[in-house]
Amino acid sequence: MRKLDQIARDQIRTEIYKLICDDGSLRTLAVICSAAAAYDMPSVATQDDVYNLTYKPISERFQYHLQDISKPTGRKEFGIIVGDHRGVQDDKRLRAHHQKLLHSGAEFVSKYENLIEGLFLEPSHLSVGIQLADMVAGAIWRKYERNDSRWYDMLSASLRRSATGEIPGYGVIKVPKTTWR
Repeated sequence: MRKLDQIARDQIRTEIYKLICDDGSLRTLAVICSAAAAYDMPSVATQDDVYNLTYKPISERFQYHLQDISKPTGRKEFGIIVGDHRGVQDDKRLRAHHQKLLHSGAEFVSKYENLIEGLFLEPSHLSVGIQLADMVAGAIWRKYERNDSRWYDMLSASLRRSATGEIPGYGVIKVPKTTWR
């Protein structure tokens, strides 16, 4: 897309967001983090801590989504988390964090009964799914960081919602929840 002019790029984005939203079974999720508020937390000192802080709620919301879609059919629906490769050591630490969440007995950690396998990490240029996730992330980022909701508004029909139609906490999760700014 780098070789295309802005008009052509925007036309492609528009078509892709329409494709995402036209499939009624497709749901998108995003976590947005206030880095300033995160680094004010005693448990956050490194970039990995911030990444882990955001990974837990996105993985939990995915688990909840799988549970939600299992209810009408009475059949357990399973899913796989695929993420963007960041680097060998970063990926190794994220996989370890993923395993820790999956096997935690802690009171405030979800039971990840609908996730299969481990965490799959791929470079984004090798995965159409990760490229689509990058587009979702870009739309969310522009809304919250640039106050530009053009792409978010096109995408919002695909965001996971509560039974009453609420997006906050379901399709868009802010962390840290109590001090997000």
